Amino acid sequence: MVDEESFKNIFCQFFPLGDATQYAHYVFNTVKHKQRGKLNFEEFLETLSRVARGSVQEKLSWVFALYDVDGDGRISRAEMLAVVQAVYELLGRAAVPPVSQTSAKDHVDRIFHLMDVDADGAVTPEELARWCARDPALLSSLDTLDTVL
Repeated sequence: MVDEESFKNIFCQFFPLGDATQYAHYVFNTVKHKQRGKLNFEEFLETLSRVARGSVQEKLSWVFALYDVDGDGRISRAEMLAVVQAVYELLGRAAVPPVSQTSAKDHVDRIFHLMDVDADGAVTPEELARWCARDPALLSSLDTLDTVL
């Protein structure tokens, strides 16, 4: 069994050039056992397998869960920004070109309204799937999720 702090410590070893703690927090929350708040090796491998070798729908479901920080079935602009900032922090000095907090906000500003087609201030799983389906490069990038998790 691994608790969140242990998971963060392990995760940070794979990203020594940045600060992986916040991203690790979001990943942990998508894979942990909901009732226990801990993760066992079997659960982690099951998630890893689904993300690395699963269908496009399974991968999209994991991506959605990662960004749906509060678990309400919708991704708000604030949730998207928090996760994107965590990714930028994770990359740290390895990012080319270098990134900043403004970069994360600019990125989210550019894409959120494209995803939120009904302009209700939130992205649903269906909106995410439709947005990804429009761009073959996005769909093919799902094949690299095993290197991100």
